[in-house]
Amino acid sequence: MRRQVVIGFLGLQLDAGNGQGRWEKWRPSVSLAMHEDWCPDRLELLVDQRRLGALCEQVCTDLKALAPDLQVVLHDLHLPDPWDFEGVYGALFDFAQRYAFDPENEEYLVHITTGTHVAQICWFLLTEARYVPACLLQTSPPRKQAAGHAGERSIIDLDLARYDRIAQRFARAAADTASFLKSGIATRSPQFNRMIEQIERVATRSRAPILLMGPTGAGKSQLARNVYELKRQRQALKGRFVEVNCATLRGDGAGSALFGHVRGAFTGAQSDRAGYLKSADGGLLFLDEIGELGLDEQAMLLRAIEEKRFPPLGGDRDIGSDFQLIAGTNRDLAQAVRQGRFRDDLFARLNLWTFDLPGLKERAQDIEPNLDFELERHARLYNEHVRFNREARSAYLAFATSPEAIWPGNFRDLGASVTRMATLSEQGRITIAVVQDEILRLQRLWRSAGDAEDPELERLRRLLGDEAVQLDRFDRVQLLEVLRVCRGARSLSAAGRALFQASRARKASNNDADRLRKYLQRFGLGFEQLQDPA
Repeated sequence: MRRQVVIGFLGLQLDAGNGQGRWEKWRPSVSLAMHEDWCPDRLELLVDQRRLGALCEQVCTDLKALAPDLQVVLHDLHLPDPWDFEGVYGALFDFAQRYAFDPENEEYLVHITTGTHVAQICWFLLTEARYVPACLLQTSPPRKQAAGHAGERSIIDLDLARYDRIAQRFARAAADTASFLKSGIATRSPQFNRMIEQIERVATRSRAPILLMGPTGAGKSQLARNVYELKRQRQALKGRFVEVNCATLRGDGAGSALFGHVRGAFTGAQSDRAGYLKSADGGLLFLDEIGELGLDEQAMLLRAIEEKRFPPLGGDRDIGSDFQLIAGTNRDLAQAVRQGRFRDDLFARLNLWTFDLPGLKERAQDIEPNLDFELERHARLYNEHVRFNREARSAYLAFATSPEAIWPGNFRDLGASVTRMATLSEQGRITIAVVQDEILRLQRLWRSAGDAEDPELERLRRLLGDEAVQLDRFDRVQLLEVLRVCRGARSLSAAGRALFQASRARKASNNDADRLRKYLQRFGLGFEQLQDPA
């Protein structure tokens, strides 16, 4: 059996008592030696000897009379202000660091009945963090005061691993929070789900800026709003959610919009303006496309983040705003820093918590749950429940998760696609015909967007037709380069010499023209097809 050791304060009020009448009063420290079925082996008593020396002597005498074998060890602990949290916690932390705990041979109980409420909180924190390897001991007086009655005692074990139900409640709460951040979508991507779990922990434990990176339509704005709602539920924020698209801020108006201005700051400034940063005081400021801010605005923003103060345009006095910042961007800010378009000190300040949101194409397994989410959102917006029939759903998901589906607008593309199909459905059912029309529409939209960006890819589509989109990206890149060389060559042999120059130098290629001809035949192409009419 391990020795039982109790650690606790001498109570200034509760442990006090004079004369024979003190035995009629319940005293928490003295009561430890009055239980018929239990008595500690040692009592580590923390006491301010300068203030409570006489009381301490009386309590020790009474304990010795009740339990001669009880060892009482006194620790002189002076607390200038027992209600000062920092001072009390620091003193108890130092005590715990000095104390020679021996958990293998001794079992420790921290008596939290005595001492101020601040002391009780500090004992809890130190015990829960295992700086003090103990359980908490709570004692209480008997329901009816009687001489010699020990009262009640209860032990609180803060090792949550022993309490399955409590642990399960914490797990459910964490899962509910993560689901809230995902707008209730049962996402299946392990990488995305792990990222959301990290964001949940950061959002609830830190007020440092968060940087959300990812392509347009990846869900940065919605995630920022969900973080705000989560923090507001936890009473961590009381102010507004303010969303700003920095790409819309241009010229002199950018500084005014962000930081506000005073009357007369510039032509047309007929009254004071608060600005977005001041409007977000006590709340959350989401700066989307932060990479579009000018360098001057970046410098002012850095000061506002670090000091929570900034001057409005034209003003000579700073104004304060304590806001949580989430920044979003689809740019590579590290590259922008190297190019001198983004301040390195601001990037360093934002880069503490950076999360890269993947596009829809990288989350193919999440397309189906997001499809259901979009159908539910359509029902909420238009009071109309729309569903796929089985054949139509299978066909749409097969296309949506195929290499052909590039989803350049990510979840915005998916939402627009569902809206179109729901609108064109008959009697609330999306049929295979509606899905086939939508697939053709998406192919045309993406082809038009791709044509504007990549004329070479459009040339490949004209040559190969529908087979172009079935090519692996590796083969597509290689074939495009071969086509470029062939178009600039006068003959098949000249194109072969240009393409296989390295192997010619090593004398590893005997017939470059024949080698090139066989490569083109793999795609059903001939050299003559590739020549420009000019």
